[in-house]
Order: sequence, then C-alpha cells, then structure tokens
Amino acid sequence: MGKTIRIGIIGSGGIAGEHAKYYKQIDDVQIVAVADILPGRADQFIERWGLQGAIGFDDHRRLLDLDLDGVSICTPNVAHYRTTIDALSAGKHVMLEKPMSVTLDEAIEMVQISKKTGNMLNVGFQPRYDPNMGIIKKLIQNGELGKVYYVETGGGRRRGMPGGTFVRQEIAGAGAMADIGCYSLDMALNALGYPKPLTVSAYTSNYFGTNPKYHAEAGAFNVEDFGVAIIRFEGDLVLNFKTSWAMHMDTLGATMFLGTDAGMKITPAGSGPWSGVWDGKVGSISLFHDIQGHHTESAIPLISHELNVFQEKIKDFVSAVREGKPAPIPGEQVLRNQAILDGILRSSQSKKEVEIHIPDMD
Repeated sequence: MGKTIRIGIIGSGGIAGEHAKYYKQIDDVQIVAVADILPGRADQFIERWGLQGAIGFDDHRRLLDLDLDGVSICTPNVAHYRTTIDALSAGKHVMLEKPMSVTLDEAIEMVQISKKTGNMLNVGFQPRYDPNMGIIKKLIQNGELGKVYYVETGGGRRRGMPGGTFVRQEIAGAGAMADIGCYSLDMALNALGYPKPLTVSAYTSNYFGTNPKYHAEAGAFNVEDFGVAIIRFEGDLVLNFKTSWAMHMDTLGATMFLGTDAGMKITPAGSGPWSGVWDGKVGSISLFHDIQGHHTESAIPLISHELNVFQEKIKDFVSAVREGKPAPIPGEQVLRNQAILDGILRSSQSKKEVEIHIPDMD
C-alpha cells in the first residue's frame, strides 16, 4: 500500500458530493474533514456520505489546522478566493471548483500565493478529460488549420437557469458567463494554448431570470442570464464568445475555429433544454478544407469511451499530489480565463471596451 492521501473538503453543497464520491473510490485516499459555514451541515454531509472518522467544522480555518495533503474547495464562488488563499498558505494542495474566482485581482493573488508557497492550485475543468477534447487541441497545435485568426464559442440553453446561490451576485459574483461560459472558454483557449487576452467588449442582460414568468426566484435574481463578448488576443486573434441560460432559440451555434489552411466546427453532445453548452462531451467534429481545389468537409471520427470525466479529474489531482507533479490544470493558466470573465463584467457595466492587464507571474 502507498501513503494515504489525506483530503479535506471545504463547502458541503451539491458539487462536494461528487468530490466525496470519487475520492472514496481511490485506494489510499481518506477524507478526514469537512467544513461548511452553516453549523451542522458538515456533520450531515459526513453522515450522508459515510465518511468514517471524518471531523466536521463550521470554520474552514480549523480544518486547515489538520495534517492534510490536499483540499477540495466546493464553496459558493465568492468564497473561492479566501478559502484558497488560506489553504495554500496552510501548506495544502488545492482542487478548486470553477470558476476560479470572482475578480481578476483575486485570481492573481491566488496564483501568486501558489507560486510563493509551492503548493498546487488546480482548477476543476473536467471536460478536458474527454479524449475528443484532445483531438481538437492536437489538430490545432499540429498546424492542421494553419494560423487561427477567429474563434466563435459559447453555448446556450433554451431553458436551463439554476437557482439558489447561483443567481445572487453577492454569493455567485456572476451568472451564466461564470457558471457555464467558463467551460466553453477553457475548451477553446486550451486548444489554442491559452493566448493572452488584451481587450474585451461585452454586453450582458437578465431578461429571463428577473421575469417571474420564467424563474421562481425572479425577485432575488441579480446576475446575467445572457452575455456576448468580443475578445482580442495577442497574435492577431479574435474570439466571439456568447453564453445563455435561457433564450427563445434552439442554439447559439457551434464552436468554430477559422484558420488560414482549414476551419473546424465542433458541437457539444446532449439534447434537451439543459444541453447545448460545453460542460459535457463532444458531439461532432468537422474539418473544412480544400483538396485539389475542391471544397471538402471531413468528419473527424470521435473516440468512443465510457470515461467519467469528473472521476478522471479527481484521480488526476490525487495522482499529482501523490507523485509531487505540477497541477494538471494550473491556476496560472486559468488566470487568463478569469481575466476574460472579469473584463466582460467590467465592459458590460461601463458599456464600452476595456483593456485586460495581467502581470508577469514569473
């Protein structure tokens, strides 16, 4: 048997259950503590998931006093910053649920503390573990498309608005752009090698969430349910990004990469009112190119698999902790994703284009 990896979980809401389920399936991993700000919730979580010997806290700082190898942070978005800073400073490796933070300044400090302490900051974008995402990245990185100059990504649910903590700005920080939009940004930017964003011009609205006809919590709904943005990057690249929790339309379109030698269209898998976004699997990949002067569309065969991408995310984090490897999805990279989300909110509020400034993190 190898060394037992000791894990703590901060935040005991719905997503924390997924973390607990998959940690429990890995040999030599023990969940030793759970913290939740609401008194009694951590103990209830421990009982519900059968976490024998685990201790419940209502203050995450007490959890961090324990001998732990890593923590999963599953709090509402506004608490990501404080709990991550505290965990890294306490010598723990961090598995952080998306989105990384609420503001760019928070994300910058989180990365700085990770680099200063040498403790891992890993951000949980599980769709990356779909092997078909690897096909998309390989085609682009191998130069199959030539120079990529335009990307269109995002997704839209005809009806798929969450409630509770997701729709209150004081808890979530942002709405659809941070909840589901960050996935489509990661899908596109990871394939491109995470280029540096320079400017954002954005628009957001919440006509559906604030209407009692469409949402039961309309009176408390104060985040965006729709957003669109144009982002300019270094290297003469532009990205058209759009996301919606609700709309009178079946789709906001496929993800597209336009290159000087070829173009690529990708659709997400799934059907129904909650589908159409990049929090799941790849549905299809098509390559548009010329062969001997003829316009040609080639379907790229998908890899058939039964992988549970969330499970793979947890396994990869544990492996990195056990073997002392770098973060599988490092915060330093996802910082650029957060910079775009931050810019979108600033631009939509000011109703003008804004610049993005990311300091050198070396």
